[in-house]
Amino acid sequence: MPPRRRIGSKPAPHGNRHPEGDLAVHRTAARLLVTVFALLPATLAAGGSAVTPVGSLAWRDAGIPGVAIAVVEGDPARGASHFYLRYAAGLVTPLHHHSPDHYVTTVAGQLVLVVAGEEHRLPPGSYFALTGGAPHVARCEGSEACVMFLDARGAWDVVPEPPAKP
Repeated sequence: MPPRRRIGSKPAPHGNRHPEGDLAVHRTAARLLVTVFALLPATLAAGGSAVTPVGSLAWRDAGIPGVAIAVVEGDPARGASHFYLRYAAGLVTPLHHHSPDHYVTTVAGQLVLVVAGEEHRLPPGSYFALTGGAPHVARCEGSEACVMFLDARGAWDVVPEPPAKP
């Protein structure tokens, strides 16, 4: 009598597959999934949401002339956070870097970012990441303010770079 197989399963091409082989694979996969889900942070396992309509953004001075910030999640002074930055039209930053890695999407205005001597024009909807304390200059061209959404992975800071030596 041939070995029994479950409905919908196909025998191995060589015909000598152990009838419990599929079950062992499924058990192993189930154990792996249980382990992975057990290791997920409680916030992910529990679910949640953060919703901030644009009209409820609370803009405040960022402590740098021409720059405003609207925090939507976390505390930029203490650790990882999500926030908007708004640069006044015409703003040009000095060469600087930020300690935390951060990931940015442009929302409004015509932002120009200069990294490693290369100029990048970033219209709304563009993305950039600055990691490892990458020095950069940003400028907001045109008559419209530049707005960006940031995902900062640590306490936010602005660290001026020393002037270039002649």
